[in-house]
Amino acid sequence: MANPVFSRAEAFQPRGNPYGQPAYAGQGYQSQYGMSGRSGNEWDSLPNVSSPQEQHAERAMTFDDVLGRTGLVLLIIAAIGAASFTLIGPKTVASGPALVVGSIAAFITAMVVSTRRTVPVGGVIFYCMCEGLVLGSLSAIFEATYPGIVVQAVLGTFAAAGVTLAAYKFFNIQVTPRFRQIIVISTFGFALAMLVNLVLTLCGINIGVASFGPIGILCSAVGVVLAAMNLVVDFDYAEQGVRNQAPASEAWRAAFGIAVTMVWLYTEILRILSYFRSE
Repeated sequence: MANPVFSRAEAFQPRGNPYGQPAYAGQGYQSQYGMSGRSGNEWDSLPNVSSPQEQHAERAMTFDDVLGRTGLVLLIIAAIGAASFTLIGPKTVASGPALVVGSIAAFITAMVVSTRRTVPVGGVIFYCMCEGLVLGSLSAIFEATYPGIVVQAVLGTFAAAGVTLAAYKFFNIQVTPRFRQIIVISTFGFALAMLVNLVLTLCGINIGVASFGPIGILCSAVGVVLAAMNLVVDFDYAEQGVRNQAPASEAWRAAFGIAVTMVWLYTEILRILSYFRSE
C-alpha cells in the first residue's frame, strides 16, 4: 500500500486484490458494519422488521463526501498555516520550536489515526492544526529568504494536484497492483534516503541531497513526482471506497490520506523552488 492511511482500511481495497483481503460487496464489508450478507430471497421470506443495527446503518460514502471532507481539512491546514505564518513565522526564535513540536505532534497523530479501525474525526482535525503550524512556520522561514516563494509553492501544489486528478480521470490511469508496488517501494526508498541524509547532516556530513546542486534538484524532482504518483493512488483508494459502498464516515479517512500527500507535495515543491531561487 502506498499510503499507510489506507493500508489498514479494508473498505478502500480493490475487489479481488492481490493481497488476499476480502472484497466489500455483500457479506465481507456489510457484516463488518452491522449489515447482514443474506441474499435477497432470504430477506423476502422474513418479516419486514429491521434490526437495531440495520436501523442505525450508515449511508454509503459518495464522491461529494470525499470532496467536502478534503476541502475542509485543507481549509483547516491553510487557516492555521496562515495564522502561524503571520504570528510565529517572523519570530525566528519561535519558528524553530514550533516547527519541531508541530512536526512531532503531527507525526504521532497521523500514526494514531492511521491505525484506528474507525476514523477519529477529532484526531484528523488535530492533525490538520499541527500540520498547519508546521507549514506556516516552515513557509515563513523560506519566505524570509526567498520573498514570494510561498505563493508560488501554493499555486504549484494545487496546479500539480489538479493536473494529476485530471490525468487520472480523463486518461483513465489504471492503478494496478504492480503500479502500487512500484510506488510504495519508491516512496519508502525515498523516505529512507531523506532519513539517512538527515542523520549525516546532524553529524556534519553534507552529501548534497537537501542542498542546492544537481543531486539536490534531482532528489526534489523525484520527490515531486513520487508525491504526485501517490496522489493518483490516493484517488484510486477513494474511488474504491465509493465503489465498495464504504460508510460515509470513511470519507474522513480518504480526506486525511489525500491531505497527508498534499502536504508532502507542497514541501517538495517549496524545496525545489528554493533551489532555483538560489541561483
